[in-house]
Amino acid sequence: MSGPAPDTAPRRRGRPPRAAGQMAASRERLLRAGVARLTERGFGAVGLEEVLGAVGVPKGSFYHYFGSKTEFGLALIDSYDGYFTAKLDRWFGDAALAPLDRLRGFVADARAGMARHAFTRGCLAGNLGQEVGALPEPFRARLVEVFEGWEARTAACLTAAREAGEIAPDADCARLAQVFWLGWEGAVLRAKLERDAAPLDHFAAAFFDMLAGRAPG
Repeated sequence: MSGPAPDTAPRRRGRPPRAAGQMAASRERLLRAGVARLTERGFGAVGLEEVLGAVGVPKGSFYHYFGSKTEFGLALIDSYDGYFTAKLDRWFGDAALAPLDRLRGFVADARAGMARHAFTRGCLAGNLGQEVGALPEPFRARLVEVFEGWEARTAACLTAAREAGEIAPDADCARLAQVFWLGWEGAVLRAKLERDAAPLDHFAAAFFDMLAGRAPG
């Protein structure tokens, strides 16, 4: 009797699908835990052991997911940027609202998010920007890209407001968007410092007064 036919099916290389899925899920949990902690504290103040312990990943397994703490930090920036740009796109793309109401909606949503965590969490990109002198050099360029992306989305929203006649026809929307983010990040930092929404409210009121051509009240 002849033996079994030779196995000519191609063999799958790499990790089995289930193991690969588990790796991806653990990596995502590490990113979520890292983002949560970096919105509260700086990169230098957050130890890998703390993040690993929060999600139950053994210390020796970290390098299965990230090649270094620098690589982990850059992945955290990317993760946060993905979350935040989705928030901006959701608000700024809401055609049911007038353009300036889209910006007001984003401000109110961000304010509510800080209040939900008792103003202990701020902006990950802003927090990292505060300590950039002590961070690996690749962080600097990536953070600049993040802020420029947020400014571009905000400028597009303000351009829609200009076209709708909500702001002056000669308004420089790119510059206004930069002013918004410079001021908003400062207000977020101050709100976190004071554990209070007042800095956010003061800045938002002043910015919208400026758009309306009024002196800030």
